[in-house]
Amino acid sequence: MKIAIDLGGTNMRVGLTDGATVVNTVIEPCPAKESEEVVLNQLKRQIAQLMRPEVTGIGVGVPSVVDCEQGIVYNVANIPSWQEVHLKEALEREFGVPTAVNNDANCFALGAWRYGEGRGTQHMVGLTMGTGIGAGIIIGGKLYNGVNTGAGEIGSLPFKDADYEFYCSSRFFSKLHGDTGANFGKRAQAGDAEALAVWQEFGENVGQLMKAVLFTYAPEAIIIGGGIASAFPLFEAPMRAQLATFPYPENVAATRIEPSTLPNAAMLGAGEL
Repeated sequence: MKIAIDLGGTNMRVGLTDGATVVNTVIEPCPAKESEEVVLNQLKRQIAQLMRPEVTGIGVGVPSVVDCEQGIVYNVANIPSWQEVHLKEALEREFGVPTAVNNDANCFALGAWRYGEGRGTQHMVGLTMGTGIGAGIIIGGKLYNGVNTGAGEIGSLPFKDADYEFYCSSRFFSKLHGDTGANFGKRAQAGDAEALAVWQEFGENVGQLMKAVLFTYAPEAIIIGGGIASAFPLFEAPMRAQLATFPYPENVAATRIEPSTLPNAAMLGAGEL
């Protein structure tokens, strides 16, 4: 068994995992505005509630740059006090079991590859689409981190007058169209013409993002997670229309693109670290 952690600025999700099964979870709001020690101590308390003799390791996914070798996290998104936290050292000292730390998008990709829609592939990209864009890369059946988990920051590539993250995340809806993606989703499902047009535009942007992934990694599968994944039917058609203009149609045909249906994918991936 493993302790698997999906750490976010909103919630701290700690699970006891056994392979693909999440046996139990402790989910609490993150005291994101508090000091480094307050956040760390709450994480330790949540882990302690699930710790048992059968646990052989701890895996942590964090929305930040991570030195995987040393288990140091830097500049954690939405937790201002976590500028440089030696997380691996702190948790191993506290609980006495091996601890691995990685970026949260990498954990999603690992979970989707090991237990979800990415099973059976050797080359896969896990793409998280929510408040931002994250990506985890599987190459040759192994998670590829790059330096300090810097590989896969596809959302930061320039696109139009900003970057892909601006045009392919929830920011597209809130910043450009003045409402949430969830509300546009409800309106589109009710047949609202304006909302359908917004999703058409969004899908065209995502199609360009998928082209960037194909040019860069040529994977067998691109698995989409995050809050926007559930709206895949609303933007799939314009996305695929853009992909029809890709110069290597054989690569498009060879790449499966679909949303993740695996619950707790990032947590399960953290358990696999």
